[in-house]
Amino acid sequence: MRVISLNANGIRSAARKGLFDWLPQQKADFLCLQELKAQLTDIEADETFAPKGWHAHFSCAQKKGYSGVGIFARQKPDAVLDKLGAAEFDDEGRYIELRYGKLSVVSLYVPSGSAGPERQASKDRFLEFFLPVMRDWLASDRQYIVVGDWNIAHRNIDLKNWRSNQKNSGFLPHERAWMDQLLGVEPAAPGWVDAYRHLHPDTEGEAYTWWSNRGQAWANNVGWRIDYQIITPNLGKAVQRAAVWKDTRFSDHAPLTMDYQL
Repeated sequence: MRVISLNANGIRSAARKGLFDWLPQQKADFLCLQELKAQLTDIEADETFAPKGWHAHFSCAQKKGYSGVGIFARQKPDAVLDKLGAAEFDDEGRYIELRYGKLSVVSLYVPSGSAGPERQASKDRFLEFFLPVMRDWLASDRQYIVVGDWNIAHRNIDLKNWRSNQKNSGFLPHERAWMDQLLGVEPAAPGWVDAYRHLHPDTEGEAYTWWSNRGQAWANNVGWRIDYQIITPNLGKAVQRAAVWKDTRFSDHAPLTMDYQL
């Protein structure tokens, strides 16, 4: 089973850059998108977003041109969920889940705090709210693949200029500590699995998935790894392959592809 995740930085922009021409070649079972920047009416009005052989589901932000997540799936799901139970985040279209028996595939878009203190405060509220949700999912008997833009670089090897970014959103000490809790680095933590790091524990530059549009970040590979596929431990043995696609630029993020043997 192949799962692709991409922050599209606008689904219509990514489509113009060839995302849906590229997709048929990837033999994917799921394409999980974040930051759609479109309303459902915009998406439904364009046949590009209803490719033959795919079931498409979206959770769009109430605010136009903002946030939003979606999943394109080869198989029709048993159920579709798009509410976490917190209006602040549900209204921004940050979560959608497709269920197949005991398997859940989730597209998630964690808030960014880079726009200023107000947005950082919202991000911190999300992290506080979402960790217990992840713990509940982990305690269930389901298999979860939670993919998307987490807007946190976990370790020093997850961004090029880690020394100069320690006071910047996305690499703040409390954000990294939150990832420690999520991934079970600290005692009594939930113990989710970072699927990419499960296969490539020490890879640096090849793992980056986002580059600033400022300066020559892309040309010089001054990147960040902030896009993850986080899985329940019962899927750890299923992880087969990980790859970051950099041959085509669909947005300021790169697609992260993971193969699972289920």
